[in-house]
Amino acid sequence: MHTNVNTLFEKLWENYLAVTPSAVTVHELFGQTQGQEVINDHIALRTFNLPKIGLNDLAGHFEALGYEACGEYHFVAKKLYAKHFEHPQYPDLPKVFISELLLEQCSESLQKTIRGLVANMDTDAVTQDNFLYSGRHWDIDYPTYQQLLQESEFAAWVAAWGYRANHFTVSNNHLSEFDSIEQINQAVKDAGLSLNTSGGEIKGSVDVMLEQSSTLADKHPLAFSDGERAIPSCFYEFAKRYPKADGALFTGFVAESADKIFESTNAR
Repeated sequence: MHTNVNTLFEKLWENYLAVTPSAVTVHELFGQTQGQEVINDHIALRTFNLPKIGLNDLAGHFEALGYEACGEYHFVAKKLYAKHFEHPQYPDLPKVFISELLLEQCSESLQKTIRGLVANMDTDAVTQDNFLYSGRHWDIDYPTYQQLLQESEFAAWVAAWGYRANHFTVSNNHLSEFDSIEQINQAVKDAGLSLNTSGGEIKGSVDVMLEQSSTLADKHPLAFSDGERAIPSCFYEFAKRYPKADGALFTGFVAESADKIFESTNAR
């Protein structure tokens, strides 16, 4: 496992950029053109609740670097469970949101497919330095991807893309030239990118102390065992956090909003 947290995030970022070319546009919008650094609020990772590759196994990479679990979330309709992690010593480090598909709640067909794919991987790989950005560890054909997609977009995405950051997140709180998510969204649309409108362009509110929006995932070529196809890859999120009663910024997540953010990778 990594011993340097900055190196881990750099590798995750490089791997994410390779399949998310729109991220360059986002950085140009909020970084270079404004002459400021884009601060990453959080990243997200996806997996299945299977031995050796479950949520807690992925979290181990961050816990080894000092991260601690700070909240848990349930997504009943999508059959997902998630936790988020923060670094207590370095609160400016990105938060980490990890979700897993609860396979036992899915159809027998989906369970059989996913277990069959995962059986082809070396599960000891999860302990390797590069696992969180190592991509797919099994072969899958396009019809199988489509079959999974009919029941669970989440399952299809992980089966196709494997292990990588599903998204990075621009912290609105650190952008001096953009006061609101509305301004960010307009700039993103003006740049020619499409937003996830599920549940509205802005998810959340001041009342829940968090507002979020996101682009739609890029469509990027991916090699299936029966040929290359362009499918939704990764996306960019934007978050604005508001203070709690004690004056400190809210650092958690809102399940109702996150539920809609998941749909940024929906096939379209």
